[in-house]
Amino acid sequence: MILAKRVRLRPTKEQETQLWKSVGTARWAYNWALSKQKESYKNSGKFIFDGLLRKELTILKQTDEFSWLYEVSNNITKQAIKDLCHAYEKFFKGLADQPRFKSKRKSKPSFYNENVKLKVKGKKVLIEKVGWVVVSECIPDKKYYNPRISNDGKYWYLSVGIEESKPIVELTNVSLGIDVGIKELAVCSDGTRKKNINKTSNVRRGEKRIRRLQRQISRKYEINKEGNRFVKTSNIIKIEKKIQHLYRRLTNIRLNHLHQSTSEIVKTKPYRIVMEAINIKGMMKNKHLSKAIAKQCLFKFKRQIQYKCEKYGIEFVEANQWYPSSKTCSSCGNKKNDLNLSDRLYKCECGHEIDRDINAAINLSRYKLVN
Repeated sequence: MILAKRVRLRPTKEQETQLWKSVGTARWAYNWALSKQKESYKNSGKFIFDGLLRKELTILKQTDEFSWLYEVSNNITKQAIKDLCHAYEKFFKGLADQPRFKSKRKSKPSFYNENVKLKVKGKKVLIEKVGWVVVSECIPDKKYYNPRISNDGKYWYLSVGIEESKPIVELTNVSLGIDVGIKELAVCSDGTRKKNINKTSNVRRGEKRIRRLQRQISRKYEINKEGNRFVKTSNIIKIEKKIQHLYRRLTNIRLNHLHQSTSEIVKTKPYRIVMEAINIKGMMKNKHLSKAIAKQCLFKFKRQIQYKCEKYGIEFVEANQWYPSSKTCSSCGNKKNDLNLSDRLYKCECGHEIDRDINAAINLSRYKLVN
């Protein structure tokens, strides 16, 4: 299977300038291709294939106005157009939302590097039109898939897919059900619980610090306002950078917790893992819970469980979205239709009393038996 490896780059100032040029060019090419697709669909209702768009861009580059495109690798613009066309195809098939224009301020800074031209020599990698860049650790010299260079607001990273063989693992005869939620990240049918990292003092302190800085920056914008225009001073830029770094830190804390939790679950070696299908889009419509749901990163949790199950040869089962795992008694099988979200203890007519989340996890572990 192909697993991603991410290593930190340590570019010089000149190399970093070239990396930012590549990021800007990739974003421009994506937006240019999107505008062409929208114009074509509006006028004729047709989809333009990426090969035609790339030929048009090659002709465009030969003009004086767009000669700056030669300053970066040709593969960056080619792949950006290809990515947009792939996203547009998914939109037409109903698999994704309509692609949007990439903002300079909000979009993730990243670009593609041709996998054939990516060379490794010890703790250095060769990036097209950038040169040999120092990396924090050695990368195995293998065939690379989809190399991408990105910036997380503080550091530059190189992400590559590397093919690895699956380890041989002896699995137990346990079927493990996992119930995810807001109170706790996950509750397993064997009784183990994974805490909600957003309730810890470390995360709460970071969020409090962000709120304080955001109020501070808002006051500074009001003070430096000139008519209808907001002036961005050097102090405002400093505070914005602090906020960006705090958001980055909180994201890393949450991702680290997800990786640790999913690895601990998978390393119990059950022969299968059952999770309920999660309608994140529908859940986010609840204005009271949307913020808490977004912070839990439930989709990322499911995705990590899935690829780790594939790695260790564990069967991953996704239960039906309407399967009444919480409302069904895990002892007698009776269904309780009047169960509310506030009822944290499940009380059945048969006298069985159990924590609501563990009850749901046990029912999920028996999903195939009752369905």
